[in-house]
Amino acid sequence: MNPHPMDQPPRKKKSLGQHFLRDRNMIFKIAAAVPAGPADHVVEIGPGDGALTKQLIQTYEHLTAIEIDRVMVRHLKESLPELHIIQEDILNVNWDELAEKIDRPIHVIGNLPYYITSQILFSLLQYRTHLQTATLMMQKEVAERIVAEPRNKTYGILSVQSQLMCTPEILFDVPPDVFSPPPRVMSSVIQLHFNKSALSCSDDHLKSVVRTAFNQRRKKLSNALKPLGADLPGDEFDFNLRAEALSPATYEKLTARLEQLGTFG
Repeated sequence: MNPHPMDQPPRKKKSLGQHFLRDRNMIFKIAAAVPAGPADHVVEIGPGDGALTKQLIQTYEHLTAIEIDRVMVRHLKESLPELHIIQEDILNVNWDELAEKIDRPIHVIGNLPYYITSQILFSLLQYRTHLQTATLMMQKEVAERIVAEPRNKTYGILSVQSQLMCTPEILFDVPPDVFSPPPRVMSSVIQLHFNKSALSCSDDHLKSVVRTAFNQRRKKLSNALKPLGADLPGDEFDFNLRAEALSPATYEKLTARLEQLGTFG
C-alpha cells in the first residue's frame, strides 16, 4: 500500500541548501538549548519540513516560523495548522515591524543554509535590539570564526562584529549523519546573547573600518586603511600592526575616534 502524499515529507531543494534533521535525540537537544521563557516568542528561521518545529511547538505557545519555500510552507500548514508561518526570504524580513507586532522578548532559532549563513548573521546583528538570543546551527568552520580570538587565522570580520554586538558561545557539534541528506561538513550549534551595550560608534562606520582592514589583512593597517582617506591617529593606535592583531574593542575605539576626526563626512 502506497502512503498518502501528505504522509510523505516534501522533496528538498538543492538550490536552497536544505539538509533536514532526522535524529530525534539531536532535535530534542537543539530545542532544549533555546533559553526562552514560556511567555517569550520564539522565531524559527527556515523550518523546512518541520522536524524541529514539531518539538518547539510543544514547548512554546508563541512560535513563528519564517520559510521561503512555498512547498514547505504548504506542508507545514497542513501538518501544523496552529503554527504561525510567514512565507518570506529571511534576508528580506523587517525585524522592526515583526518586533512591533510580537511585542514581547524574541528568541531566534534556526538551521541556517550554509550558503547564506553570513548574510543571516549580519542581519540578526543589525536588528539585535529586538532580540534576546539566537540559537543557530551552521557549518562548524563558520561558528569557529565567530568566536575566534585576535592573532588567529580564523579571526576576521565576522569575529569582530559578532563579538562587539553579542556574546557568542559554541554549544555543541552536530555530525553529518543526523541530517537527510547528510552535508559534507561538521555542523555546530552556536548561541548568541544580545546583551551588549550600544556601541560608541555607528554600526555602518564600524563595518566600514573592519571590512577595509580585513580586505587586505596581510598589509599593515597604515596601508590597509588607506581607502578610508583618513588621517590616522598614529599617536593613539599602532598602525604597524595587521588587521588580525586588533581586538574587537580596539576596532570600536578606533572607529569612534575616526568619527570624531570627521573621517566619514
